[in-house]
Amino acid sequence: MVKRTGGALLLSVRIDRQSGRPVSTQLLTALREIILSGGLGAGERMPASRTLAKDIGVSRTTVIEVYDRLCAEGLTEAWVGAGTYVSDALNDSRPRPDRAQSRAASTGAGRAPRVARQLQRATGMFLERLPHEPRAFTTALPAFDAFPLAQWSRQVAKHWRAHRDVVMGYGDPHGYYPLRRAIAAHLRANRGIGCEAEQVFVVGGAQQAFQILGDVLLDPGDDVWFENPGAIGARNALVASGANLVPVPIDDEGLSVTEGIRLAPRFKLAFVTPAHQQPLGVTMSLKRRFALLQAADVANAYVIEDDYDGEFCYGGHPQPTLKSVDETGRVIYVGTFSKSLFPALRLGYFVCPPSLVTVMETVISAFLQGVPSNPQAVVADFMEEGRFATHLRRMRRIYAERHQVLLDASRQWLAGRLDVVPTDTGLHTIARLTPELSEEAVTRAALSYNVTVAPIGRFCISPVAAKGLVLGFSGVRPPEIVRGVKTLARALDSLAARPGEMVAEIVQTGPAAQPALQLGSAGKS
Repeated sequence: MVKRTGGALLLSVRIDRQSGRPVSTQLLTALREIILSGGLGAGERMPASRTLAKDIGVSRTTVIEVYDRLCAEGLTEAWVGAGTYVSDALNDSRPRPDRAQSRAASTGAGRAPRVARQLQRATGMFLERLPHEPRAFTTALPAFDAFPLAQWSRQVAKHWRAHRDVVMGYGDPHGYYPLRRAIAAHLRANRGIGCEAEQVFVVGGAQQAFQILGDVLLDPGDDVWFENPGAIGARNALVASGANLVPVPIDDEGLSVTEGIRLAPRFKLAFVTPAHQQPLGVTMSLKRRFALLQAADVANAYVIEDDYDGEFCYGGHPQPTLKSVDETGRVIYVGTFSKSLFPALRLGYFVCPPSLVTVMETVISAFLQGVPSNPQAVVADFMEEGRFATHLRRMRRIYAERHQVLLDASRQWLAGRLDVVPTDTGLHTIARLTPELSEEAVTRAALSYNVTVAPIGRFCISPVAAKGLVLGFSGVRPPEIVRGVKTLARALDSLAARPGEMVAEIVQTGPAAQPALQLGSAGKS
């Protein structure tokens, strides 16, 4: 227990001088309630009698009298020269509040809380979060074990010695300017995106970027083309913004623009992951990119390009970003440091066309305080000193190795049951299932063996014909990948012993059935 110099602050204690009750009784009742409700934990030090008397405006004699009463009741213990402490006996004997009763009281005798209709609609589509521990085959996790933590620690220490106004004050809500400048320089050199620092806005992760963009660009009910299957986080953010998500199928060239026009020709926004489609891994062809830009121009719509892991291309020269070939000013590029550095930073950014800069500056200044300046400053130095580029090169080699280990181990241990599809970009790939296997059954069986796999169906707004699993390989070392593959094989063996759970239902999408997804083309243009 950390010893507090003056004990706990008890400013919630109020003494009513107009009451007929003695001051000592009021103080005793208040302190007893704080202790029994858990406001002061077992073993925690009470304020010194002189300090409490000054804080609440009573005589020290009154406080001493009340402390003596609390000791007599067994709620506190006094130690000569050390102070008064809440009794350790309360660890076991303190009554616990009934959670159901607490919830009922807070909502008005058990009535359901009254929330906005849009929130009710959105939360009905949200999914339970998958485990995010670095284990086989968790997706979206970078290689924590390969991060240059010593270099990073030195950068952090350096910035905590900076001027206190920078370290402790409110930063620019649009983002720390040196970081915006460094991001713009990185995008010009590495992703082929011509932009200025003023077009870059730093936010608390890509998810916040999607939420901001949806709130600014959409009215409730506006049609949004959304990849089906597609990214869950972006889906949640746009639904919460009131979007009417139009599920547009994916083929071996990416999002089907022709189908999108047929389904919703007057769309207001499109969401795509062209570098490495989430989750199928398809790379959008150049022809399809131009078709999407033309459709957006005709509809006067914007396109959100989520480049969540496109920097990790290890199979040759990457395709240009959609933003880099956009001459119409329709594309908003979203990036994140969660994959390129680490998720706990909670740093993302988006790059607006020049026509939207003033609008975004106004909105963000009015409604957001921005993210902490210190981690932004560390990232800015990390980029400007060349350490970020060095880190990306190293991660590409590591992820290429881990991807190959997954392929080799799968051929040896999973052949005939799961077909792991090669990819040349990103942190995950997919595995096709044989017809007799159910996505849901395999997912449950794997989880029972502490292996995380995500079914493709989890990413779908409407059913699709294809079946498969999403396998992350970036977050664990090669030996753990091999062990994970062997464990997954054992999970499949256990499932085979229960044939009634293996059979997959054939899912149709109705009269306007979507074309089958070409899973064999994951990672190809």
